[in-house]
Amino acid sequence: MTTTDPAAVPTDARVAALRARVAEQFADVRADLDALVRIPSVSNAEFDQAHVEASAEAVARLLGAAGLPEVDVLRVVGPDGVAGAPAVVARRPAPDGAPTVLLYAHHDVQPPGDEAHWSSPPFEPTRRGERLYGRGAADDKAGVVAHVGALRALGDELGVGVTVFVEGEEEVGSPTFVDFLHAHRDLLAADVIVVADSSNWKVGVPGLTTSLRGLVDLVVEVRVLDHAVHSGMFGGPVLDAPTLLARLLATLHDEHGDVAVAGLVRAEDPSVDYEEADLRADAGVLPGVRLAGTGPLTARLWTRPAIGVIGLDAPRVASASNTITPRASAKLSVRLAPGQDPAAAMSAMRRHLEDHAPFGAQVTVEEGEQGRAFRAPADSAGMQAARWAMRTSWGTPPVDIGVGGSIPFIGDLLDVYPEATILVTGVEDPDSRAHGADESVHLGELERVVLAEVLLLEVLAARG
Repeated sequence: MTTTDPAAVPTDARVAALRARVAEQFADVRADLDALVRIPSVSNAEFDQAHVEASAEAVARLLGAAGLPEVDVLRVVGPDGVAGAPAVVARRPAPDGAPTVLLYAHHDVQPPGDEAHWSSPPFEPTRRGERLYGRGAADDKAGVVAHVGALRALGDELGVGVTVFVEGEEEVGSPTFVDFLHAHRDLLAADVIVVADSSNWKVGVPGLTTSLRGLVDLVVEVRVLDHAVHSGMFGGPVLDAPTLLARLLATLHDEHGDVAVAGLVRAEDPSVDYEEADLRADAGVLPGVRLAGTGPLTARLWTRPAIGVIGLDAPRVASASNTITPRASAKLSVRLAPGQDPAAAMSAMRRHLEDHAPFGAQVTVEEGEQGRAFRAPADSAGMQAARWAMRTSWGTPPVDIGVGGSIPFIGDLLDVYPEATILVTGVEDPDSRAHGADESVHLGELERVVLAEVLLLEVLAARG
């Protein structure tokens, strides 16, 4: 059954009533988001994990107050024997004959970085214009409150079974996610899974994510000496490790800025493109900086590999001495095109780095995280329902988009629940600056996301 079937689509009067209800209750959604942003729930182990615990408890209280009778804060022990971060699971069983919908989000956040780069304190929610600023305001505490707001708006009129799963370690790679799925397989089982951790096309135009790049990361180290030596006495014939590391990293791209690692594949180009002026504005590209790569910008962002240096270990400028540095290392994040096998990509990266060792330097590679790419069926019944809900909420059709980022656990969900329909949605827009300074959410978009989720649940209930 498609969403054009009158039996599956709410009447205009029902849509108007739900729209008014969401608008009336949106101040509460905003207050919920403010409260969550104030909790510095950084899941990175270098930060106080008591805040992650407090965040889980706050989410549990919100879901209980939204009418879900079964609410638990759960965790599992990973393969390394270490307990994972707290996840919240809240449920309302399905009425007879109705489907069950799993609503996913995460309550942990990225570190704030240098607070001097923020226009307002990162954990003090601050409204400027139509945007609310703060760490996690978009990624992904807005996703949490979108679920809460939708459930609150429907109340006892909810016609489907709902399980809300809000994990607490997404920003550190979800290390116990697979173990959690297997430990609670029946508890989390659903017919439709809504992942609220992606983006929209732009403010005023929704997006339905149909592809995500995969991910591998690794640390490459270059060694040239067994100890540091005086740069005046030995400089010249011996190049320092940071210089050789820079030469090695430069081999990862060609003269146009395209990835030059054999074995990393490309997928087909998307059917929509991104205006260069919009990308430059959204990303904050400085005047005079040329964009890297060739072909459509959406292909460079969504369906082709990308390699970035996300960390460097070398002497700090402030504490540098006049010596030839014996070793230096870099952490690389490699985004993979849909269709790329992560293990094959990791092997390709290792082979390239080892084969391009500059001046015979010793190069070692420490492998890190791996995550698969995702590509959704183009026109499933669930996708049709989501498109109708978005079009009705925004007043304009959604754009099928890819996302350059990765959500590796979606592959895990497909492994455990192969029959489920997965819908990847989100609250962010190109100016949300997730993971960066001045992260924000557009409040008008958040309200439209809440309404779209309400309408999606209505359609799924009617389809039965």
